Amino acid sequence: MGVVAFLIFFPFLAAVILSRMKKQSRARDGVVAASCILIVAAVIGLTVKFLSGGTSHSYLIETPVWNAAILFGEVFLMGVVFYFGIRYKKYYVLLLSAAGTLPIVWLELSGRGIEGRPHITVDNLTIIMCLIVGVVGSLICLYAIGYMKDYHRHHTEYRDRSSFFLSMLFVFLGGMFGLVFSENLSWMFFFWEITTLCSFLLIGYNQSEISIRNSFRALWMNLLGGVGFSLAIVYSTLTLHAANIQDLVGFGTKGAAGVFVLVPVTLLAFAALTKSAQLPFSGWLLGAMVAPTPTSALLHSATMVKAGVYLLIRLSPLFCGNAAGTMVTVVGGFTFFATSLLAISQSDGKKVLAYSTISNLGLITACAGVGRYEAAWAAILLMIFHAVAKSLMFLSVGAVENSTGSRNIEDMHGLIVRLPKLAFVMIIGIFGMFLAPFGMLIAKWAALKSFVDSNSFLLILFLAFGSGSTMFYWSKWLGKLISVSHGSKRHPDTVHKGEWVSMGTLAGLVVVLCVLFPVISSGLVRPILMRMFHTAAVSVISSGDIPIMLLMLCMIVVLPVTARLLTFGKQNKPSLAYMAGVNEGDDRTFVDSFGQKKEMYLANWYFEDIFGEKKLLKPSLALASAVIVILMTVAIGGAF
Repeated sequence: MGVVAFLIFFPFLAAVILSRMKKQSRARDGVVAASCILIVAAVIGLTVKFLSGGTSHSYLIETPVWNAAILFGEVFLMGVVFYFGIRYKKYYVLLLSAAGTLPIVWLELSGRGIEGRPHITVDNLTIIMCLIVGVVGSLICLYAIGYMKDYHRHHTEYRDRSSFFLSMLFVFLGGMFGLVFSENLSWMFFFWEITTLCSFLLIGYNQSEISIRNSFRALWMNLLGGVGFSLAIVYSTLTLHAANIQDLVGFGTKGAAGVFVLVPVTLLAFAALTKSAQLPFSGWLLGAMVAPTPTSALLHSATMVKAGVYLLIRLSPLFCGNAAGTMVTVVGGFTFFATSLLAISQSDGKKVLAYSTISNLGLITACAGVGRYEAAWAAILLMIFHAVAKSLMFLSVGAVENSTGSRNIEDMHGLIVRLPKLAFVMIIGIFGMFLAPFGMLIAKWAALKSFVDSNSFLLILFLAFGSGSTMFYWSKWLGKLISVSHGSKRHPDTVHKGEWVSMGTLAGLVVVLCVLFPVISSGLVRPILMRMFHTAAVSVISSGDIPIMLLMLCMIVVLPVTARLLTFGKQNKPSLAYMAGVNEGDDRTFVDSFGQKKEMYLANWYFEDIFGEKKLLKPSLALASAVIVILMTVAIGGAF
């Protein structure tokens, strides 16, 4: 319990200390680095201790004092939302905040809350989430030290509030640790709202007009999900007498509460869809791109969006064969397909990553909604691999932007020559997202198998065509990185040491996860799924497939090395591109048939007239909204 308490409270303490250090200094950098090291050490220590014991642990059964503190915290968070809503005249957020918080306050003050059940739990899924939040989140915070220095050097129009920014990153980590450890739904709701408020403050960091607008969009969408979460708690407590998430799952899997359990499950699923930025709530995550890169990385990979899919995975056994599960699978599958098409039309690197994140979260959501062992296995593995690979991509794009002044994919042409180290780590991140045998592809194969077994024809189509679109936009980006033009020159490497530590560690983790995924599956994933679905261990990936996947991983390294050895010592002869004219000594400039000097430029085709936001976004939002309204009505209406 001591390590659990440390992981929840220490990030808040670090945030308080950082908020008092107003200027950039070595002392502030040291506090951030030391805090990250302590958090990672605590997470690893907790993991080792848990795996050596092998059993789940529950804590804090009778906690009237802590319940009062949590209640006070919820009211305080509502007060903060009220302050910013009144300050910026966004009065609708006041209503949403009150609608989410006041029912919980009434439930606790009326004495109808349920005691005698554990409030904190540590199990395999908690450990997985702690590793994601603690390791990946800490690496992002470490990266932020150097990044924020360059950020304000390039963006002098914004006031330097980097101490506040760093402190909010740690508050975010504390909120996520509290959320994943919480067994009690009211406690989980409190930490859920902390992440909502932190995302609002981080997205609005620049205090520009667009950042304020986008931050309030994130706030109201997540507060709307919070209203669903709050109503689910009240209904579950009063009708089912279940205040804990495991009690709720137990009612559903044993059939004790019948269709009535679908009411809180549907409301919690709605809250999770908003938090994981599924259509039609994807706008808040796309708007987060205006914030500094560590915000994007933290929201998109390690914390905010993972809270939603974490809740869906917890509830997965309750989704099998009902309207709530259908809502989750259809919305998730459609989000995966639609946003992968939208990503094709984007040339802004961070926006491609944003749509890719929403797309991958859609696949995880769809897997959780199937409500089967194999699909939940795929969801957890997808969550792990996505957290590491996507955070690496966000950090490397941020480093490229600080180095070159642009994050446009077209401006990354020949980056393998201009900034080879950055291009290398970015290539590893891209490989991790879509190339065999990296984990995302393995998990997608398992997802396809589970969709086939569950006769989910629509999901099979979404996965097939969405995966094809995914390969298309990643291949375009990869091609730009490795394209080499004669005359390309090295660019000065201005990336800070702390940034390299973060990116290098994440790149190594991408490869390590590929090699160790069978161990992760058997040691962490299977045990929790056996308890959740009350079944024996199921082998999703056969033992015969593993050597083939490892051989494929080795070939990724062997083939380039072999090619280099075969050409070692040989002088390369430049071959200039033919451009229907006379080259000027390189493959960029030439004289055309009219005797005029021209400059050649290679560019990708982004299909904006076919897959652009103006064509697809509004119809996708409307369709997803209709699906949610109809299926929520069916699920909740069927209980009455």
